[in-house]
Amino acid sequence: MSLSSSDIDELRQAKILLENPGLVARISDVLGTPLEKGFGMLPKKWGQLINEAASKSIAKAMDVALKTMERGQTIEHSANVWHKLAVGASGAVGGAFGLSALLIELPVSTTIMLRSIADVARSEGEDLNSPEAQLECVQVLALGGRSDKDDAAETGYFAARAAMAQAVSEAARQVAQKGLVQRKGAALVQLIAQVASRFSVNVSEKVMAQAVPVVGAVGGAVINTLFMEHFQRMARGHFIVRRLERVHGAEEVKVIYAGL
Repeated sequence: MSLSSSDIDELRQAKILLENPGLVARISDVLGTPLEKGFGMLPKKWGQLINEAASKSIAKAMDVALKTMERGQTIEHSANVWHKLAVGASGAVGGAFGLSALLIELPVSTTIMLRSIADVARSEGEDLNSPEAQLECVQVLALGGRSDKDDAAETGYFAARAAMAQAVSEAARQVAQKGLVQRKGAALVQLIAQVASRFSVNVSEKVMAQAVPVVGAVGGAVINTLFMEHFQRMARGHFIVRRLERVHGAEEVKVIYAGL
C-alpha cells in the first residue's frame, strides 16, 4: 500500500522535526550569547560526570515514567504543556543551585521527559504494554544527539536508529522475559549505555547554558522547557515515522523519507 499525499505530508513534517532539532541555536537565542561561553565555567572531567549522570537518570526514569502511564488507551493529543511546566519547575532548581544540583535535577527532569515521550507515543497509536514500544520511548532520548563513536556518515535519524537497532531488539527480548524494572541484564545495560552516550550530548548543552551566571533560576526553567520541547519534537517525529511504518512497511517509508 503506497503512501497517500497526506501520509507524505506527515512524513515531511516528521523529517523537519527529526533532522532540524536546533537545541544549541535555540538556547543561544535565549541566552543572547553563544552557548560555548558556558564551556569554560564547567569543572574538569565534566563530560564524564554528565555521562554518568545521564546513565543513572535514564535507568531511574525507566523505573517510574512508563509505569505511570494509563496503558491500553489511545488518545488524540498528548499533554505536552503540562510536561513542559513540570520540567520547567525542575529546571528552576538546577538554575538556582547550578551544577551541584545536576544529580538531583536530571533524574527528575528525565523522568518527566520520558513520561511525555510515552504520552506522545501513545497518541500515535503505540501499545505501551509492548516491550518494544517501551524501549522505543527510551530510544527517543538518543535522538538529536551524536555519540562519540559516530562518524561523519552517521548523523541522521535513520543512522541513529540503525546504530541502536540491535541493542533495542536484544533489550526488548530481555524486558519481555523479565520486565522493564529488571535493569541488571546485559542487554538493557548496553542499551542504556548507548542511549546515554547520545543523551549526554544534549545534557551537556543544557548544563553549559545553566553554567552561565546570568541564567539563574528563571533562565534554568526556560532552558529546561526548551530541553523538554526538543525531546517532544523528537518523539513526535519518531512515532509518526513508526506509525507510517506499521501501515506501509519500514523500507518504503525510509526510501520516501530520504527523498523528501
